[in-house]
Amino acid sequence: MTKSEADGHWTVYILECRDGSLYTGITNDIEKRLQAHNDGTAARFTRGRGPVSLRYTEPHPDRSAASKREVAIKKLSRTEKLLLIKHFAESQKQAPPKRRQNKAPKITGATS
Repeated sequence: MTKSEADGHWTVYILECRDGSLYTGITNDIEKRLQAHNDGTAARFTRGRGPVSLRYTEPHPDRSAASKREVAIKKLSRTEKLLLIKHFAESQKQAPPKRRQNKAPKITGATS
């Protein structure tokens, strides 16, 4: 069992291949898996379609939950997957940082 498995960290991901096709999978080490896809040593589907780019990730607490979500995503139409990717990309955009004010709190109440 790897450290990621012990930590219960699994990721569902969607890749976009060079030809525009989409691939959905799961992993407990996204960086290593992405490199394997780009090296042509991962899924047969992505071999010869590289380089691939990571378009979507979704964390899950365990392999079972990740597998169930992978199946659900694979059942989506291409249009639905692209919409999922679009919403993910929009959520990843950082909102402007809020200004932090370092003012002392006002103390109210009766004075003696």
